[in-house]
Amino acid sequence: MKVSEHTNVQMPLKTVVSLITLVAVGTWAYFGVVQRITELETSKQLMEADLLKTSTQKPIDQEQYMLIEFSVQQLETMQKEMESMMSNTVNINFLKTQVSKLQEDVEKLKDKVRANGNY
Repeated sequence: MKVSEHTNVQMPLKTVVSLITLVAVGTWAYFGVVQRITELETSKQLMEADLLKTSTQKPIDQEQYMLIEFSVQQLETMQKEMESMMSNTVNINFLKTQVSKLQEDVEKLKDKVRANGNY
């Protein structure tokens, strides 16, 4: 079989239309995927630029962070002091009972001394 410019090829019209449709759909799908990838890359670059822009701290932010750190340190100090005061409360209650007992003992001793003086 010799192929030249005068060689005839016969194809049904249905097949030709199917091939053209297939090529058109393939081209449309390819450009759709390329467009989606371009959109995603653009949005990624914009997001990274926004992150870099917002990551730089302004003086107001730095002052607020310093105030927060100072407040946290004060809170921790107060918390430790409160914890030590809780144990002091227990000690104070114990000492109150001891003082009451001592007062009762002193009163008993006074009564005995008074009783000895009456003879």
